[in-house]
Amino acid sequence: MADEPSRTPQAPETAGEPWQWDEPTWRGHVERVRAGRSLVPASWPGGARVAVALSFDSDHETPSLRDGEVRPGKLAQGEYGSRVAVPKILRLLDRHQAPTTFFMPAVSALLHPGEARSYTEGGHEVAIHGWIHERNMQLPPAAERELQLRSADTLERVSGQRPVGIRTPSWDFSDHTLAITREMGLLYDSSLMADDDPYELLADGEATGVVEIPVEWIRDDAPYFNMDRYTGLRPYTPPRSVLGIWRDEFDQAYREGGVFQLTMHPHFIGHRSRLPVLAELLDHISAHPGVWFTTHADLARHVAAQAGLPAGTTPSAPRTAAHEGP
Repeated sequence: MADEPSRTPQAPETAGEPWQWDEPTWRGHVERVRAGRSLVPASWPGGARVAVALSFDSDHETPSLRDGEVRPGKLAQGEYGSRVAVPKILRLLDRHQAPTTFFMPAVSALLHPGEARSYTEGGHEVAIHGWIHERNMQLPPAAERELQLRSADTLERVSGQRPVGIRTPSWDFSDHTLAITREMGLLYDSSLMADDDPYELLADGEATGVVEIPVEWIRDDAPYFNMDRYTGLRPYTPPRSVLGIWRDEFDQAYREGGVFQLTMHPHFIGHRSRLPVLAELLDHISAHPGVWFTTHADLARHVAAQAGLPAGTTPSAPRTAAHEGP
């Protein structure tokens, strides 16, 4: 996810104004990548009532580097995420026995190889998040493909774990992203927003077998906590108000028996006034019986297996399924 506003992407080349398009034209745009069948399973592992899929986008210095901002000020803001926030976050996750997914630009992994290894050594997942947090909708198809392939190879070499999923930088999704993901044989994507719960991606109406673990700005720390001194971007929402929003999102997912997915960034959530929000949220979640803390990969494997998609092994049992209720 982007930690600053993206430039408005250009729409695909289409003759005429949108109000002049014929039905095949506007319908073709809509159907290019679409939500297919819901993949909410009949049951979660160990009889859990809800799946909790936490994630962090470990962007660190890469958005600044992508934009050519190479002076120490912005780079130091990103460095805080790796230097200060990540160790605190890992200790918090370990306390709750919550395996988590870290979406890491490959350049971040090269800058902080010990951090990347600490994720896998701690039982967490490392997944693709671009090369240098590039905006893929502004890239030629060949460049997007090359960077995605190179990112996977780099993450595997640095972390020791071959990525099976992707979250596109800034949640940008070009006309070619899904085809590249399918070519690579990735298990899942986590960049789109057509549901609260996992679903299968369609490409021009065709079922792809790719699991989508949807994101949402509501369940992302960046819109609440981001700050840019040169624009009007300011963190107007008090941290404790964000806690209320996320707690309500979890509570409803728990009632429905679905998925609570959350996206965070170490250099946002990891500050002293904000990490308590995550700590209190995890206390609230862990107080409920039947909570399955899971990586995005294990979540995708489980829902794919339940739906008959070829998606690998069965994930581990829920770590909090036996917890007593509040």
